Amino acid sequence: MKKIIITMFLVLGAISVDAQELKWETKMDEAVAKSIKTKKPLLLFFTGSDWCGWCIRLQNEVLKTPDFAKWAKDNVILVELDFPRRSPQQPEIAQQNNELQQIFAVRGYPTVWFATPTKKDGKVNLDKLGSTGYVAGGPAKWLEGANQILAQKK
Repeated sequence: MKKIIITMFLVLGAISVDAQELKWETKMDEAVAKSIKTKKPLLLFFTGSDWCGWCIRLQNEVLKTPDFAKWAKDNVILVELDFPRRSPQQPEIAQQNNELQQIFAVRGYPTVWFATPTKKDGKVNLDKLGSTGYVAGGPAKWLEGANQILAQKK
């Protein structure tokens, strides 16, 4: 019985480590550079990380799963655009996030936009591919919708 329990802890630990390896950018300039270099679209996650129940639910049910981690590594550059109420945030990040919230007309949280950046004459343009939010049904259902949005890009 002890061997089974130890094995379960090791397997769950390995899954947790895999999901934690994802790199969420917080600075758009860095995310845009990676996106252009890799030719992967941006996944912009508008969230209220310390107060939004649906955001936390989306994180736990989808964004922190091994299925999502594998998919994200292959398909997108992750960008977290947070609007915390209790956690401190650098003023330049707060300003960037507010500007992007207006550009993408985000009215509620969580909102996930997919966009492809292009650079011309030193200016960045974001081609909006589509958006989603919390979707019941776990990672498979959420990823199905995300793949439909990304298919429009091709």
